Amino acid sequence: MSTRATEAATPADVTGTALLRFATAGSVDDGKSTLVGRLLHDSKSVLADQLEAVTHASLSRGQDTPDLALLTDGLRAEREQGITIDVAYRYFATPRRRFILADTPGHVQYTRNMVTGASTAELAIILVDARNGVVEQTRRHAAVAALLRVPHVVLAVNKMDLVGYAEDAFARIAGEFTAYAASLGVPDITAIPISALAGDNVVSPSAAMDWYGGPTVLEHLETVPVTHDPTADPARFPVQYVIRPQTAEHPDFRGYAGQIASGVLRVGQRVVVQPSGRTSVIERIDALGQSVDTAWAPQSVTLTLTDDLDISRGDLIAPADGAATPSQDITATVCHLHDRPLTPGARVLLKHATRTVKAIVKEIPSRLTLDDLSHHAEPGELLPNDIGRVVIRTSEPLAMDAYADSRTTGSFLLIDPADGTTLTAGMAGDAFGGAAAQAPDDETDGWDF
Repeated sequence: MSTRATEAATPADVTGTALLRFATAGSVDDGKSTLVGRLLHDSKSVLADQLEAVTHASLSRGQDTPDLALLTDGLRAEREQGITIDVAYRYFATPRRRFILADTPGHVQYTRNMVTGASTAELAIILVDARNGVVEQTRRHAAVAALLRVPHVVLAVNKMDLVGYAEDAFARIAGEFTAYAASLGVPDITAIPISALAGDNVVSPSAAMDWYGGPTVLEHLETVPVTHDPTADPARFPVQYVIRPQTAEHPDFRGYAGQIASGVLRVGQRVVVQPSGRTSVIERIDALGQSVDTAWAPQSVTLTLTDDLDISRGDLIAPADGAATPSQDITATVCHLHDRPLTPGARVLLKHATRTVKAIVKEIPSRLTLDDLSHHAEPGELLPNDIGRVVIRTSEPLAMDAYADSRTTGSFLLIDPADGTTLTAGMAGDAFGGAAAQAPDDETDGWDF
């Protein structure tokens, strides 16, 4: 009897509405943590002991009712200052969908934290205070969401109770933000008037805003279309581990294990191994201990090929007719994360998927001003939270897609080779247009690639 499993599921089944990753952002005191706390509380996703601890902490601070923001402000410094500093991840579920939520900081000095939290998000909730409207930090967060190719953005106009639930106040803010976000290329924008403190339009519809006929925040999160057909993307399989049991039963077995980053792989498909460029055919796909004919992202599988090729961790297997061209020269948009500035000539390690290589920052052509999306030419360095364009030369060719085509294989990290510290998050290609810079041919002091 054949050991090949029958595919009971399809790519659409696996990548449908089962899970939504989303992030929250906004200026300081706009109510992000309160909104998240309200979502968790009103959707009955808070354990009794958690609510008891929050109630006790609120009473000790002189508050008559539980401060739901404390459900997400986990660091002691956050509780003391009443602000969000770190990215707080929370997991909850409703009967309709599961959620992974990233509550990101609002202060400008923690913009890098928003980049981290929103990098894998399919939706971003950007809060504004109804009294203040769209401010500089609102535009900055919208630009980051556009930069990271977040497909859905929700504008939550919070504290509507403090403006008398006025429809015109909401309409003015929603119109201004929608025009700005659309100019950045955000494909889907939804505006919702809320009061996180009172619970208006968060989980339950607000009786005070009967002029609003749209969904509540939770209803939108449960129904926003995030279904993605992986067959539409070129397949990418970064090799994580080479399996060579060398046993009497399997003396010549060589399998390649990893997680499919995008697309679909099929038995009999001709593939190319990058960066070597050698080609072969997929002979077998094993998933969860069973042989299958087809596998798709983000499944973890083991591949075997018809040819005995020299393949190791860090190599990338892709369709022979749809592979990226390996290159040692990378032009990218980056967000600098470390307190130490990034400067031209910096020697770094570049981690792309499962591959890590030596690299040199050859040039920093510009720094992006997120307020108006203007480019400051030749800034000389990137400071913490700065977003800019860089030109990088790597010691070995990398098969890197443009970030606009793949958020997984178009992203990378720059790492300090001395201590392994993450320095910079990168997105291959030019995020907001413009000609690609060329790397100069200067001396590289022993790192001559």
